[in-house]
Amino acid sequence: MIRQSKQKALRLFALHEFIRDHFTKSDWIKLGYLTDNQELIEEHPRLLRSLDFKDDDYEGNIMQVLSKLISENNSNLIEIERIIEDKKLRLSSPTYTFVSTVHTQEPERVITFAPDVFRVPDKPVESNVLSVMMPFESRFMGTYTAIRNVCSRLGIECRRADDIWDNSILIQDVFDLIFTSRAVITDFTDRNPNVFYETGIAHTLGKVVIPITQAVGDIPFDLRHHRALTYLPNSEGLLKLEKDLEKKLAKVFS
Repeated sequence: MIRQSKQKALRLFALHEFIRDHFTKSDWIKLGYLTDNQELIEEHPRLLRSLDFKDDDYEGNIMQVLSKLISENNSNLIEIERIIEDKKLRLSSPTYTFVSTVHTQEPERVITFAPDVFRVPDKPVESNVLSVMMPFESRFMGTYTAIRNVCSRLGIECRRADDIWDNSILIQDVFDLIFTSRAVITDFTDRNPNVFYETGIAHTLGKVVIPITQAVGDIPFDLRHHRALTYLPNSEGLLKLEKDLEKKLAKVFS
């Protein structure tokens, strides 16, 4: 029993040192959600504050929170170790050169990145792949069918995140899909927050973004210069969308 306690303490000290040197605020919040202890992390009077300000009591706050997490549920120790192993993998991964499918010439400035929320996939950009970002609702099936019809005529491979399931976390599948696509269609209808988020990822990765919408007012003002394709969700409107998209995609994938 004493030996087990000592081994547990050594594991705790190892966690403490790594967290002290490498944990960010987002890592702490993730840990809170994965161990169902959001309140302990986010409402602790000093933990995140001492991290932000690099205060001397940060190490003590780490130990206090870790001890409480483990004492409440021993399985939390295993979960924390798993989170740290994932973090170590991300830290050991190389940074990636900014991926752009918009500009073919050598950029004046190259951005490297190593995201904390996503894993950068070990996959190439596929020159004939179009990804579609839209709400996963049945009323958008007509829109998606119209897009697929156009892609079929042009010989483009059309994918949506719910067409694949390679990862346990859907947003990782979305990131992989955007990363490997040449262009991305984003449907801003109803101002879906997930679509906004995914559009930001696509722009950051330098993708050709083709916005579509049923109402121009749903597009953020800063993005209206992209000349979104508007459509109505009826048979006539979807036929018009197909016609407009075919012209656009023929240029993008030429």
